[in-house]
Amino acid sequence: MYEVKENRRKLQDGTEITTYTRDVVSANILEVEAGTNGYQGGDTGHGSRTYFRISDEACTDIHVTPFMNKYGCNGFEVTLGGDCELETMIRALKFITKVLEDESGEVYD
Repeated sequence: MYEVKENRRKLQDGTEITTYTRDVVSANILEVEAGTNGYQGGDTGHGSRTYFRISDEACTDIHVTPFMNKYGCNGFEVTLGGDCELETMIRALKFITKVLEDESGEVYD
């Protein structure tokens, strides 16, 4: 079992949301944080915010490359090296998905 911590995070635009954090531990360690204030009825102007973060806490072979255009960052790619990195990233992404589904109030599939 692992400990999940509840946090408050102030986003870049000033919006505050509840997030949840946990460590994913194997030969490497990732810290994962995710949260959302759920569906708000439209685009960004309606106030819906979603946040996630994956942080290397120990021994993770990870490389992240942002894609930039004239308006700023429009995406990113992640490359991992190693079996444990594959395992911990799968668990990290499952945790992010669970938090976002639980906190959104409803999920459209």
